[in-house]
Amino acid sequence: MAGRHTVVSGAGRGIGRAVARRLSQDGAAVTLLARQLDQLEQTAGELDGPVHVAACDIRDREDVERAVAGAARALGAVDALVACGGIGGENEDGEGDRFDDLVQTNLAGTYYTCRAVYRHLAPGPETRHIVVISSILARIGVPGYTGYCASKAGLLGLVRGLAAELAPAGVQVNAICPGWVDTDMAWDGLDAIAASSGATREDAYREAMRAVPLGRMAQPEEIAGTVAWLLSPDARGVTGQAIDHNGGAWMG
Repeated sequence: MAGRHTVVSGAGRGIGRAVARRLSQDGAAVTLLARQLDQLEQTAGELDGPVHVAACDIRDREDVERAVAGAARALGAVDALVACGGIGGENEDGEGDRFDDLVQTNLAGTYYTCRAVYRHLAPGPETRHIVVISSILARIGVPGYTGYCASKAGLLGLVRGLAAELAPAGVQVNAICPGWVDTDMAWDGLDAIAASSGATREDAYREAMRAVPLGRMAQPEEIAGTVAWLLSPDARGVTGQAIDHNGGAWMG
């Protein structure tokens, strides 16, 4: 990754922050995208190499186009995108239904980011990459999570379509489907489970891990390691794939 410009969306926290740290350690110049500027600046402070920060809302196509164009001016043409931007949580029928926001952020926002980055990709001949962070909930259904499941499953269709479309240009497009990862989003989910069942957070964690053969949450750095592999020469020829990284909770 030495000298290669990688854009990371959702870089303010969680998996996105871990990915930015790993790629910076591997020598990449990194652009950080997310809505919260303070979180991006915190991530930037943890990186040693060239870094560019651009606060944007990936739900807004013009905003993400502006941010990516600025990144290309700052750090040069883009060699890779790691699309981690997204939101989680439940949705339910009625006034408080969050379905539109979940799909607009996770699916449409990722699509807008991919298209914006493609317009500023380096010309090659080196392989260029798009890696999308989906979820184990693209594989399974969970009551109350229809918006999240639908948006994350939609990302797998997006990845397959883009992989076929961009292959002639030498661009590899893949997804990673994490299960439970030790992030704020995961713990928010466990807290919601605990609140609805009257259990403690620890009880909710133990119950969740019963469905994970390895019996543990992944660390964000482990997902970042899978990203680094997909961006490496070792993964040459891997495209249109969804890599399951979930402790064995889904075995497809």
